[in-house]
Amino acid sequence: MQLNAYLLFNGNCEEAMNFYKDALGGKIEMISRFSEAPMPSADADKNRIMHGVVAASDLRILFSDCPTGQPATIGSNFSISLASKSDEEITKAFNGISAGGTVTLPLQPTFWSPKFVMCKDKFGVAWMFSLDALKV
Repeated sequence: MQLNAYLLFNGNCEEAMNFYKDALGGKIEMISRFSEAPMPSADADKNRIMHGVVAASDLRILFSDCPTGQPATIGSNFSISLASKSDEEITKAFNGISAGGTVTLPLQPTFWSPKFVMCKDKFGVAWMFSLDALKV
């Protein structure tokens, strides 16, 4: 299983990605904009980052802008993201972490993963779980 920080921004995600890339001596591995997604997005969001990745050595940081009208709250604008190539492993991790917490996005297939779900654990920590489609 791979653990990553997932940082959320209010329209300045690309600036943040470049900052962390430079600060850590890394590179931008991926930038996907809302306009590239198969689902509709508001005109104001089309150029915002839907998903981005900065890599530096063994570190990977995941990034996204929040859609207009759903702003990130600075200080709690992050999630812990777990990805696995094992359906059993990711299901077990989700069931354990979500116990006593709240599911914030029900289990569903997405265009980036056959299995994706989000929750806040009983301590209020935000989590994302995905089956890594590229490794299945």
